[in-house]
Amino acid sequence: MLSVDPSTRRQRSLRLEAVVLKHSDWGEADRLVWLFSREQGKLKAIAKGARKPRSRKAGHLEPFTRVSLQVARGRDLPIITQAETLEAYLPLRDDLLRTTYAAYAVELLDRFTYEEGEHQGLYRLLTETLERLCQLNEYDFTARFYEMRLLDLVGFRPQLQTCTNCGNEIQAEDQYFSSRLGGAICPNCGPRTEGAYPVSMQVLKTMRHYQRSSYDEAKRLSMTPAQNRQVEALMQHYLTYVLEQKLNTPPFLRRARDAGSSLGSE
Repeated sequence: MLSVDPSTRRQRSLRLEAVVLKHSDWGEADRLVWLFSREQGKLKAIAKGARKPRSRKAGHLEPFTRVSLQVARGRDLPIITQAETLEAYLPLRDDLLRTTYAAYAVELLDRFTYEEGEHQGLYRLLTETLERLCQLNEYDFTARFYEMRLLDLVGFRPQLQTCTNCGNEIQAEDQYFSSRLGGAICPNCGPRTEGAYPVSMQVLKTMRHYQRSSYDEAKRLSMTPAQNRQVEALMQHYLTYVLEQKLNTPPFLRRARDAGSSLGSE
């Protein structure tokens, strides 16, 4: 539901800036739209008549679009009365790989958030990530940086400085990682920790670098495709554990990426 401060409860409508996450059909001609807004966080709203051929709102409410909305309080769900595109992120619609990375970013945000109010940090992270995916072909790096920053913002930052079992400082050598304990495990504790699996020091260094660096600073760290796959596998394992379910987009993302690599080698 659209949350309204008690002092403005009589206000019948609000102006919001939001990114469209997804939508589905609603009734005979309406559309149910999932949004992540700058002012209200995540919410659902109804776009009445959006599926009609002459609807003025439909083109502004496609996924991955940043929009300005006028939203009225409805009986059950907010109602979108006006919609204007602020940023269409057109490159995301012209390339399957970009589209899939954008879908992954949106799914991850959607799984980790509830309709719980404003979170401008997450909104800024999402819009910055969509902008980055529109630019250079740094999709994997952008995805890894996004994962780490999102985990920070939602309170699931992995512990990479000390052993999450004994508390000793992590040394410059290969370690273990435990999704259950939420971080690195030293070589002494790793073999005795259920579910812990080996991880190279290079992977941990990369993840630490992402945690403490800005996007531009993190880009300076070169990473081989093999190292990226190792970080990706660790992050997917951790995200699956925290969410208690698998994400839908990663398998499709891997297929799209492999297909792109095959075309590029021809």
